[in-house]
Amino acid sequence: MKIYKFLSASLFSLTMLFLSCSSPATEPSKQASKKEVCIQLYSVRSLLKDNSQLEQVLQQLADMGYTSVETAQYSDGKFYGKTPQEFKQLVEKTGMTVLSAHTNRPLTEEELASGNFDKALEWWKQCIADHKAAGMKYIVTPWMGVPKTLKDLQTNCDYLNAIGKLCKEAGLQYGYHNHAHEFQKVEDKEVMYDYMLSHTDPAYVFFQMDVYWVVRGQNSPVDYFTKYPGRFKMLHIKDHREIGQSGMVGYDAIFRHTDEAGVQGIVAEIEQYSVPVLESVKQSLDYLQDAPFVKTSYSSTKTNG
Repeated sequence: MKIYKFLSASLFSLTMLFLSCSSPATEPSKQASKKEVCIQLYSVRSLLKDNSQLEQVLQQLADMGYTSVETAQYSDGKFYGKTPQEFKQLVEKTGMTVLSAHTNRPLTEEELASGNFDKALEWWKQCIADHKAAGMKYIVTPWMGVPKTLKDLQTNCDYLNAIGKLCKEAGLQYGYHNHAHEFQKVEDKEVMYDYMLSHTDPAYVFFQMDVYWVVRGQNSPVDYFTKYPGRFKMLHIKDHREIGQSGMVGYDAIFRHTDEAGVQGIVAEIEQYSVPVLESVKQSLDYLQDAPFVKTSYSSTKTNG
């Protein structure tokens, strides 16, 4: 009986020792599996109306598991009322990074007619300096209306190339983000999106494909990846409400072709909600974290599972 008790006690001790040694090793492994997902701050716009909750909201997003942010508010040299340095510090304090920005300075009617956009480029020079100081890697133009003529569309493509050249000289990358209207034809001849892809320089301009708007424009993201390989360095992952909620976007097929597309980063954007906003962006992140077809990281050429 004494031998039995001794053996039982010894077995219990060894078991506890094994558990105490193995537990810390499993935690880093769990942390290492967290996927890199950026969030477009437009997703939480209702919480940032006066920017008073900025620090709190950033921390909440970081606690959910988001790893970086994409801004949607730049004005008078500031991001959400903060200087570039202040904004960078606030974001990095949470453990996230500042990845990218949606920023725009459309051409005026006069600039479009004359084809002279030197004044606009002067604005961009300061804008680029501010974004670099904030820690941005990418600047993205989020909108362009449908031009009336192919001549105007070509002028806009020349403008995008010029902005992209300035960004490259400063060590940043420049892209264009689509909606659904880019799949209309200009002068009933050329599909706007295809024209832009064909008439911008890949050395200066990439495309941040919003997969939801491509689908809403009655097109296939994968078809575009195949037709224009390597042009889509970033993807906006979006749905009708929470990501994965509608079933209308074929995320599995899209993510299987990210290498072909040239993807280096994914950005979650949630514009409409079925639940309160913070719960909505958390559900969207959880979907991407749980999806087996989403890589751990797209920021390197390695394939991560």
